[in-house]
Amino acid sequence: MRDLLASLDRLRERKPEIGEADQRRLQDLKTELLGRKAGALTDILKQLPSLDPDTRKAVGGKANALKQELEAAFADRERALAALERKPTGADLTMPGRPVWRGGLHLTTQVVNEICGIFADLGFTRAVGPEAETERNNFYALNFPPDHPALDAQDSFYLGAGTLLRTHTSPVQVRTLEAYPPPIRVVIPGRVYRRDPFDASHSPVFEQIEGLVVDEGVTFVDLKAALTAFARRFFSPTTKVRFRPSFFPFTEPSAEMDVQHPLCGGRGCATCKGTGWMEILGSGMVHPAVLEQCGVDPERYTGYAFGMGPERIAMSRHGIPDIRLLFEDDMRFLAQFAGGDR
Repeated sequence: MRDLLASLDRLRERKPEIGEADQRRLQDLKTELLGRKAGALTDILKQLPSLDPDTRKAVGGKANALKQELEAAFADRERALAALERKPTGADLTMPGRPVWRGGLHLTTQVVNEICGIFADLGFTRAVGPEAETERNNFYALNFPPDHPALDAQDSFYLGAGTLLRTHTSPVQVRTLEAYPPPIRVVIPGRVYRRDPFDASHSPVFEQIEGLVVDEGVTFVDLKAALTAFARRFFSPTTKVRFRPSFFPFTEPSAEMDVQHPLCGGRGCATCKGTGWMEILGSGMVHPAVLEQCGVDPERYTGYAFGMGPERIAMSRHGIPDIRLLFEDDMRFLAQFAGGDR
């Protein structure tokens, strides 16, 4: 009996804790003291049936009185906490809330995703590769001659003997051809590095997207059809395109692809230098030497490849005069294009 009465006294001594508890602590205390399964007072009340009548009367009366006291203390504290939540904080509740800033994809990332999405609809799979590459994958396997200027440390970012930061995403073409047998149809986005000055139209680091198709019977007609379909999806259904002869070591024949300038509609403006046309990519049929380097039979398979710069395409589409704006992270500028995927 004495032990039970002493336990009740110790529980009563904890009553001040209720008046100091916050909302979370109050619920923990209520469970600890009055919980139906493991509450301290509940444990004492469960022992009453096993006590003799006199002890049961003395302990039971004191336990019930304490229970009422604790329940009243909990109710008072709950009312006090509720009143504090309703109390004015001094803020002007009629004042409009501050707008919540939401992050968005960078304009270049939006353009990369849009381009890759268009080619995905044309049956292309996205492929990626490392930014640090070997000279062999970056140059030799792509039919670059050993004395090409890009192999000079003054023209490319070399990390050591035979290793450099890739100057284009074309090494992924080599890796894909060596890893998978034809047919192949991939689009390759990624960051590339060149020793270019950082000015209004150049950057030493930029995004590039390449495409590669290798299969039996692929012709230049397939190249023109795919790239024309892309241009009319990306710019407008009425966009005109043209192909001009060019040269790339890894394609033969090669061609630059122009589209009718989207801002002036082909009438000529300062951005297109009065020509009405805008160059957007280089392309061509995969050189037989590249197929041989990658272990693909050029007598059986043919293919085409193309490459473009998403930053330049974004600049032309939105009339951005300086490529450096895309790298300065000025939210006043980038927020104009925050309507893309988030």
